[in-house]
Amino acid sequence: MPPAWPVPATHRDPPPRLTMLIEAPRAFYGLAELAARWRELGNAPRGDGHPVLVLPGLFNSDRANIVLRHHLRRLGYAAVGWGMGRNLGTRTIGANGERLMERIADLHAETGTPVTLIGISLGGIMARVAAHRRPDLVRGVITISSPFAGHPSATNVWRPFEWLSGERIGDPAVLERLAEAAAPLPMPSTAIWSRSDGLVNGFTCRTDQCRAVEVRSSHLWVQMRAAVLAAVAQALADQRQA
Repeated sequence: MPPAWPVPATHRDPPPRLTMLIEAPRAFYGLAELAARWRELGNAPRGDGHPVLVLPGLFNSDRANIVLRHHLRRLGYAAVGWGMGRNLGTRTIGANGERLMERIADLHAETGTPVTLIGISLGGIMARVAAHRRPDLVRGVITISSPFAGHPSATNVWRPFEWLSGERIGDPAVLERLAEAAAPLPMPSTAIWSRSDGLVNGFTCRTDQCRAVEVRSSHLWVQMRAAVLAAVAQALADQRQA
């Protein structure tokens, strides 16, 4: 069935302007749907208590992921936030991601078990890079609307990224991190994506080398979509069997 709204023409194109303009009303609709399905979502497969670190998207903090963490905790996972304030790219995690690596290492040391990383948007790119660099600490990776497999210009948020992070999308360091993020991971990975995303090109949010789960969602508040919470719970359950 063809989508009910415009989609990017290629993997290098940002989402159409119309799709971007209806982000807010679609996000509020998602909240209403979540409220209606909240009890049902509690019937997802139970967790095994292992640590799950949730990384926020650009300019967001742990507050943006309260619902996701609460959902995972009620299923039995030790879900925690990253504890580093707002995500301003390398201004927050360090030029080489050293602060994020330390956070993952500390959580691994506290729990004595590898950590699953869940990243929303920019946080997903960071999660995949961290998993490549410290595979001994990471059990699995789940990305949500994270454009790790395309050029930064295939988004409607590259200018805010430049303003907030102080980096330029054409910087060699930025492009090298994207190439690293897009490479196949040595542990189970799931990419949750939407072709109707109004801020990032949904087709850049998955590859053939990871499990891809398509949902119908806006980018704004995607981590509070009922379909996304269900997909995350299932990915975590499948990860145990991988």
